[in-house]
Amino acid sequence: MTLTPAPPVTATLHRQFTGDVHIPGDDGYDRERHSWHTVIDPRPELVAEAADARDVAVAVRAAREHALPFAVQATGHGTYLPADGGLLLKTGRMADVVVDPESRTARVGPGARWADVVTAAASYGLAPISGTLSVGVTGYTLGGGAGFLSRTFGYAADSVVSADLVTADGRPLTVSGEEYPDLYWAIRGGGGNFGVVTALELLLFDVPRVLAGMLYYPAEHAADILALYSEWAVDVSDELNTGIMIARMPDAPQVPDPIRGRGVIGIRVFCPAEARGARKALNRLLDAAGTPLTGGLTESTFGEASAALAGAAHPPMAVEQRFDLFRELPGEVIGAVVDTVDTPVAGVEIRHWGGAIAHPGAHAGPAGHRDVPFSISCAAMLGGPDDAAAIDALDGLTDRLRTYATGGSFLNFLNDPARTAAAFTPENYRRLSEVKRTWDPENVFRVNLNIPPAADERHASAGGQ
Repeated sequence: MTLTPAPPVTATLHRQFTGDVHIPGDDGYDRERHSWHTVIDPRPELVAEAADARDVAVAVRAAREHALPFAVQATGHGTYLPADGGLLLKTGRMADVVVDPESRTARVGPGARWADVVTAAASYGLAPISGTLSVGVTGYTLGGGAGFLSRTFGYAADSVVSADLVTADGRPLTVSGEEYPDLYWAIRGGGGNFGVVTALELLLFDVPRVLAGMLYYPAEHAADILALYSEWAVDVSDELNTGIMIARMPDAPQVPDPIRGRGVIGIRVFCPAEARGARKALNRLLDAAGTPLTGGLTESTFGEASAALAGAAHPPMAVEQRFDLFRELPGEVIGAVVDTVDTPVAGVEIRHWGGAIAHPGAHAGPAGHRDVPFSISCAAMLGGPDDAAAIDALDGLTDRLRTYATGGSFLNFLNDPARTAAAFTPENYRRLSEVKRTWDPENVFRVNLNIPPAADERHASAGGQ
């Protein structure tokens, strides 16, 4: 058996790093190098599993000392670029969650998943702005974080009280509205471009019970329901968080009989249980939609509802996803979406934004295009003999939709690094690039949906003379 020689950086890490370090040929290397998205096959020079914040700082400094690309990964749900030839830092072991019920906050380690936070907060009747429970808290929050209750309380990024992080030069800092406010602003939606987070302090919300669920209708009714929904959503209460799903359901035993193997349109609902006015508005939509094939709404705890709507955690998979924002849903957009039912597109989700997202505080971070009310995401599952047909169908749908889209995107849903700027308003993108120039002028944190540092105006002026 031939052993792969250890790269020089491992000697540096072994002197100071507490966690495990894996190089090609080690038992843990292949297990730890992969992301959730199996469309990439990363080959880092080494993988380092951080045990604490000190390990994070050591890893950043070691990567710089040895001129290695540097990447960070917790669960890997937001990883779209391979850390080839670099140092891949894993933070999954740093998963502590501590809830302070008096301040209604949670201190969360960078490796925690939303299930950890939801469980810890539940005994106090509190809830975070979370989405799918198996997704990592930090990447989701730094990318904006549009959750089940975002129309009611805002983005997850808006709930960040403070953050401990390691900067590009290996310094540990705590950032907040009072300490390093430019960096605090940038991380609340700007992704992992500005530092490696070692802890987040997040606001929790008083949500003892919710009304939530999914109702399924025949796909033949999809055009009518979508037209109704696009008008109904314009002025509904911020307490209502809804979305629409269109897909052909699998012909599988776990799928309920009424929708098994059938094209359907689903209405997803999530709102605080005590929101009586919201229930009245919701009833107007559901009464007009008619009798569902199956499904319904249930009062439950936030955690129970989150688990029910998210379903079982998906294993790593190959998914091609597209995402766009829309100011309205004209008939041409509705027609394009309805036509996907009998194509290889796996599913389409229309999500209603606005509410608290659209009117944040004066010092909100750069996350998203807050004034846009609708998004459409669509996906194709890859890894089989029909991949080409699936991509063609996805491309065809995207071409039809983007004629009517705003051109904007949202970082959490963006899998094309070339479109990173589309996730921000032009003003916020310029400001982000200036913050990047201050805190990471050499673009150490670049193996991500990258925001390059703004050009140094002094050097640019000198070069033009």
